[in-house]
Amino acid sequence: AGFRFPPDVIVLAVRWYLRFGLSYRDVEELLAERGIEADHVTIYRWVQRFTPLLAEAARPCRHAVGGRWFVDETYVKVAGRWRYVYRAVDQTGQVVDVYFSARRDITAAHRFFDQAIGATKVTPVEVVTDRAATYPIVLEELLPAAWHRTDRYANNRVEADHGRLKAWLRPMQGLKQDRSARVVIAGHGFVQNLRRGHYELAA
Repeated sequence: AGFRFPPDVIVLAVRWYLRFGLSYRDVEELLAERGIEADHVTIYRWVQRFTPLLAEAARPCRHAVGGRWFVDETYVKVAGRWRYVYRAVDQTGQVVDVYFSARRDITAAHRFFDQAIGATKVTPVEVVTDRAATYPIVLEELLPAAWHRTDRYANNRVEADHGRLKAWLRPMQGLKQDRSARVVIAGHGFVQNLRRGHYELAA
């Protein structure tokens, strides 16, 4: 309500941006080729406003997350500063959750697990991480019954998934603000799960 463009146009623009690693000006150009004159700033506002709403609307149709979590953090540059993205995928390749943080420390890891467990309502029975010193401390507190694995190469699944995030971000001409970066990185995980069939939206 209150938007000049019809919902189908807005959703299509948001999907293009989150799916194909385009800049906002790229999406503006693609819409213009189809006779839709929407400024790139307008498209940015659509992405920021509607990405969380679309993910929340789809949440009841999401497949249950598995009990084996592969957890790792990666880094992205936002306005010239390094930021950290905690991510987990389960044994089926579903992105469990994403947490964007200015720091890589025990507090950030703790918040990531709190958020992931709260959002999915799943308590993992096995957690695979690298050998970072923060994870045993957090897991001992939050998930003492879970099997914590740190075997070499065991975490390749989530590390390969980081590569998909980095490849998607590369052509987008950089992230400018922490707030907007948080939305688009979470949106990437949502669309990735859609593409992998982890939602039953037709049901």
